[in-house]
Formats: sequence, C-alpha cells, structure tokens
Amino acid sequence: MQIKNVAVVGGGTMGNGIAHAFAQSGFDVILLEVKQEYLDKALATIKKNLDRQAQKGTIQPGDVAATLACIKPSLKIEDAGAADLVIEAVFENMDVKAEIFGKLDKICGPDTILASNTSSLPITAIAAKTKRPDKVIGMHFMNPVPVMKLVELIRGIATSDNTFAAVNETCLRLGKTPVEVNDFPGFISNRVLIPMLNEAAFCLMEGVATREAIDTVMKLGMNHPMGPLTLADFIGLDVCLDIMNVLYEGYNDPKYRPCPLLKKMVQAGYLGRKSGRGFYTYESK
Repeated sequence: MQIKNVAVVGGGTMGNGIAHAFAQSGFDVILLEVKQEYLDKALATIKKNLDRQAQKGTIQPGDVAATLACIKPSLKIEDAGAADLVIEAVFENMDVKAEIFGKLDKICGPDTILASNTSSLPITAIAAKTKRPDKVIGMHFMNPVPVMKLVELIRGIATSDNTFAAVNETCLRLGKTPVEVNDFPGFISNRVLIPMLNEAAFCLMEGVATREAIDTVMKLGMNHPMGPLTLADFIGLDVCLDIMNVLYEGYNDPKYRPCPLLKKMVQAGYLGRKSGRGFYTYESK
C-alpha cells in the first residue's frame, strides 16, 4: 500500500509541523481542528515557517504557495475518511486520544492506517479502542517537525508488518529517518531524555549548582546543543512532568520519580517558554 492522502488531527505545534512536512513532500493533506481560529493559527504558522525556509534558501520561493495548496483545512473529522493515513497530534491525554481513535475507526475505510504522534502513551492501549489494532502505529515526530529527521515508529502488540512497512516507506518519502521501536513507556527518546532533564532538576533543587552551571556542564562537557534545564523549558515543564509520570507509573520503578521541584513549578504555572517562566524567565513577544 502506497500512502498518498494524509489527514492530521490537531493543528498545534506538532500537528501543523506534520502537515507542513507532508505537504512539502507533495502529499495531499487534510488538517483538522475543532475551531476556525485554531485552523487559522496553524495555517499562519505553516506559512511563516515556509517563508523562513525560502528566506534561508532551503526551498524555492514558489514552493511556499505550492505547499500551502496541498493543505485542505477542515473542521469536520468526517473529512478524514478519505485518507490513506490519519495522524493524531492532539495533547497527551489518553481519554481524548481514545475518543478520537474511536471516531476515526468508524469514519475511515478498512484499509486506512491510524497513527498517533504520542510521545509516551502506549500504542497498544490506543489501538485497543479500535477494531483495527493491526493498522494502528505510533509516529513520534521530533520538534520542529520540518527540520528534525527522526521519526520513532512504535509497534503496538498487534501492529502488522504491512502497516509498519507502509508507514516506514512513507517516512522515507518525507526525507525522514524512521527508527523501529517496540511499545514500552517513553519509547526510546523520552525514556532516555526526560529522566536526564528530571535529574538536572534534582541537581538544582539540591543545590548542587546553579541552573547556568548545570546547563554549561552538559553543553560543553557532553556536547549537547542546549542545556537540560533550557531544553525542559523549551519542551514545557508540564509535558516533562506528564512523561515522567507515565514512566513512573509504567515501570513502577522509583528511579523515574518526578522531581518535587518540577512538580512544584508546574503547580505554580511556571511551564517554561510558553508561559514566560520556567527554570529561566522569558520576555513575552
């Protein structure tokens, strides 16, 4: 099966990036949202990012209009029924994802593949909400999607070889590097990354060093492009905490316990860049 038509459910940071990447590669894309203002914001973000690519010379100026022409915005989830592949990219809440997959299962044809961009939630549990668990897979894109090459392809317990092969080939057509991962909490990326960020928070809480010192050690000593506390702010401290909770509950291992400082900051609304304050403070734009 060769995938030609793609629907993306959710136009937030990840969703609009996924739609951007597919449209830029010539796929016909349906971008679905629940409100017109969300669609307008998603399309404006895609255009801004395409314009930036054109200014940098990574795409031709004419590619901006051509890419946008491949994206059909919609407020009707029923429009996903015509897609060969549907990618869910809403926020990390199992109940919300389960409801979406239940609807998609009824709307879409029997051959349609359903994928989730979840960064940590179990694909097997999501697939169990459908009558096609063999056609459900995880596609964990990295942020920013148009730039980052990696896609974790997560196989649920029932994901078929044919489903994996079709999605793997699609990632290659996007110019991405797909990596096969089995369905365990946090997959590879967040099972390794988020505990490191959590440990950096412990170092700060325990007074081991200042935030700047912790970040500098990891940048200069480990050759990381940004320090862990800066990265946590970029990801969102609430997102980091959610993933730590998934790991803690999924493995029942105390090594994954969330740092109390991280929990306290989220309770205070200090969520990182998006709120203007996290481990660092940020000027509002």
